[in-house]
Amino acid sequence: MPLKNLKKELKEKSNEEKANVYQRFFKTGKGEYGEGDIFLGLTVPEQRKIAGKYSYLKLDDLKDLLQSKIHEERLIALLILVDKYKKEKNGKEFFDFYIENLQFVNNWDLVDLSADKIIGNFLRTFRYGSNYLPLLTNMAKSENLWARRISIISTFDFIKNNEFNPTIKISEILLNDSHDLIHKAVGWMLREIGKRDLDVLEDFLKKHHKEMPRTMLRYAIEKFPEEKRKKYLDGKI
Repeated sequence: MPLKNLKKELKEKSNEEKANVYQRFFKTGKGEYGEGDIFLGLTVPEQRKIAGKYSYLKLDDLKDLLQSKIHEERLIALLILVDKYKKEKNGKEFFDFYIENLQFVNNWDLVDLSADKIIGNFLRTFRYGSNYLPLLTNMAKSENLWARRISIISTFDFIKNNEFNPTIKISEILLNDSHDLIHKAVGWMLREIGKRDLDVLEDFLKKHHKEMPRTMLRYAIEKFPEEKRKKYLDGKI
């Protein structure tokens, strides 16, 4: 069975030393955001290689992997899903599968390596207009940390196509979010807007920089000249 072979290969390539590092880095302790997540200690390039080898796996197999407590199994499932989505002219089947299994996309790297490539791309390509925003706004208002991160990271596909309104709208919803991982994600997406259209970023900052969490603001203005950065941080703009 291919699925059993994949899992066997993962265990054979496991690295206890790296696994212990990843357990700490991804906050898997009690009460932390990644509580209970189990790592085998494979690097992302190693996982990409394995995902490519097993890219033919069916969705039922990917669901099995996604439901695993082992982090690498979930990430490989998502990497394969992204590959399948890219090869289809209409990836609705894979978009729907992602939405149906959203609860298992439950750490920041899992979100960051998949959300914009499936959710964002599908909404931009096939549902642009009045239909895309309700799904993202509902996720942005969710009590689930990862749904909120998915909502903002999904807009990266829009950003890469010079469509900034989704990011601005979701960022405004998440301005008062309490979690550092959301602050970083919003700041990152705003910074990406600034790389493409500085005026759009500065319009947002002039309206909101005084209420933005410090981490969010720092990420957003990371590429600014030092003097301008200081003015924003000091609230003098």
